Amino acid sequence: MTEILNYNARPSWLRSSLIGPLLKHGELMNSHAEVGQEETGYFIYDLDYLERHLATLLQQDVIKLWFAVKANPLSRVIAALAQQGFNFDVASQGELTQVLAQNVQAERILNTGPAKSKAQMKAFLSQGVGTFVVESLNQLQWLNQAASELSCQPQVLLRVQLQWQEGEKNPLGGNEVTAFGLSCDEWQTIKVTDFPALNINGLHIFQWGNMLSNERMFELWSQMVTPLLTLAENLAMNLEVLDLGGGLGVDYLQTGQGLSWSTIIADLATIKARAGVNELWLELGRYAVADMGYYVTSVVDRKQNFQQQQLILAGGINHLIRPAITEQPFPVAMLRESAASPEYFDLHGPLCTSLDKLGTLAIASDVEVDDKLIFGLAGAYGFTESMPFFLCHQVAAEYVLQHGKIEQVRATEPASWYLR
Repeated sequence: MTEILNYNARPSWLRSSLIGPLLKHGELMNSHAEVGQEETGYFIYDLDYLERHLATLLQQDVIKLWFAVKANPLSRVIAALAQQGFNFDVASQGELTQVLAQNVQAERILNTGPAKSKAQMKAFLSQGVGTFVVESLNQLQWLNQAASELSCQPQVLLRVQLQWQEGEKNPLGGNEVTAFGLSCDEWQTIKVTDFPALNINGLHIFQWGNMLSNERMFELWSQMVTPLLTLAENLAMNLEVLDLGGGLGVDYLQTGQGLSWSTIIADLATIKARAGVNELWLELGRYAVADMGYYVTSVVDRKQNFQQQQLILAGGINHLIRPAITEQPFPVAMLRESAASPEYFDLHGPLCTSLDKLGTLAIASDVEVDDKLIFGLAGAYGFTESMPFFLCHQVAAEYVLQHGKIEQVRATEPASWYLR
């Protein structure tokens, strides 16, 4: 990473959170010879930037913020979020174990996810988790039974799935029928009084991912209020909490679009007043952590194929699968300085599948074999959303930058680490 020379010549995203501190601490980087050595790819997260960003998000009293652990469950990231005051949305026993291991109190944990068995929910209850998003009639019954057996009364939010006439394709389903929650008609078949072991006092709805328009988000939130209030009235439930999930986007395609946090807070204050709830919740993932992270890999080969320039990289969807499933590549640049004009390249990884493509992106035209590329916005949905085991390549390392020091949290590992 010592190739980062001309700070002002780098793209705007590259001049943001991480590159400045790296330039400032160039000698420190040189002293860490292990960073990037013998590694096909690695992640590095700027926790100093993360701390500043989270402080900004928490300077309001309108919403309660949860971190969707699926976005980045690294121990140091969770610890930084916990220290800033975030709560945690976990969707598996593994995520729960990881969060508790960072000395986070179970009272700060919310259990989500469509595949919750009675055994899992009972295990969560036994570990002190007291807040659940329930997604089916079975889950509601199982949780009531488990809570009765353990003599506790967890807080429950019913997850609702709505439909809009205009429809829209979206990573979380949008207007499509998904496994997340139930329709209002299905929930209206229950009686809240039939579940005495549960405090059913909230509704949860989340169907839209990576939204980049404040106006569109407010429009969707506004459309949700009436059907949710009607459902609560029909169930004769005391609606105290409304959880709007996440969906706040980051501009992967570098289009210049972006959300205004102050506008989000103002819009949500309006939604909170309309809904008449005591608490309004958001579960942030990428919006909380994407900007703090970078992924670095090197060029293995360069060639021209049917008039198209191609770069073959040491790391691909085995480390960063998101571009292949969303068609939204992470922004990229060379680490070294270059005055060459940009040219579009197809960026392919090392896997034996055409799916292993990180996008078609503009890079300095003099890029060559062994040059290092740095991808931005990789603090969310990077390492743990990847497919590291296919073809038995190295597992990516992860580093953090905090208080002027770079530390390795997990070393790169060969396939023998997991193969049996």
